[in-house]
Amino acid sequence: MKPLTERDIRTAFVNCTKGEAKRMAVPHDLAERPWEELDYFGWRDPQAPDRGYLVIELDGRLQGLALRCSGAVSGRQRRSMCSMCLTTHAGGVSLMVAPKAGRPGKQGNSVGAYICADLDCSLYVRGRKTADAGSRLHETLTVEEKIERTVWNVAAFVAKVTADA
Repeated sequence: MKPLTERDIRTAFVNCTKGEAKRMAVPHDLAERPWEELDYFGWRDPQAPDRGYLVIELDGRLQGLALRCSGAVSGRQRRSMCSMCLTTHAGGVSLMVAPKAGRPGKQGNSVGAYICADLDCSLYVRGRKTADAGSRLHETLTVEEKIERTVWNVAAFVAKVTADA
């Protein structure tokens, strides 16, 4: 992914108002992010831990989603799998719900998915970050194929959020 500016990020959102995008907490360390290793840029708001955001470039256009996050899937440390990168975590996956874009979102419709709680799927897929022992299932796919699958899964989630907008 190419490096993003705060302006790029704020103008990318498809499922919140311009005012909400203007008020969201964008990380201040954008220059230090490993952009070349990110398939999408995701972060949690430290002041509002129930909020998360992701921005991805699809078909040459940035699209951002505002998310509401539950806590970890289980306080009992049950193993759960991220539906984007297929990494399993012991308590490190959250149900993230995105209001649908446009009129459906204004009517309260939303789409949810279980996603790595820290939104670092790109780093898990590349082995730059590990969830815990046994967090990656043995697969015969190459890293590039796993990256492709993750991008496809995130794109499918974005498509569900923007459908009927």
